[in-house]
Amino acid sequence: MKQEVLIDGRWLMPPEPMEKVLMALDLLRPGQHVRFLLHREPYPLYGILANMGFSHRTHLLADGSYEILIEARTESC
Repeated sequence: MKQEVLIDGRWLMPPEPMEKVLMALDLLRPGQHVRFLLHREPYPLYGILANMGFSHRTHLLADGSYEILIEARTESC
C-alpha cells in the first residue's frame, strides 16, 4: 500500500482542489498521509483539517507553490 497520496491541485479552479483533498482524506487508511500541492496557501482548509482530526505542515516550494502534508492527528497520553 502506498503511504503517500498525492493531490496536485495547482491551477485547478475552485472548489476542485478542496473537493479532491477532502475526498482523499475520506479514503485514507492508517499509516497513510496526503501531500497536497497548490498554487496558493489554502487558509480555509486548515480549520476544516483541525475539525476533522488531521494535522498539517505547510511548506513554500521554490516554484512559489505550496506543499501541505496532511496526516491523522495522533493523541498523546
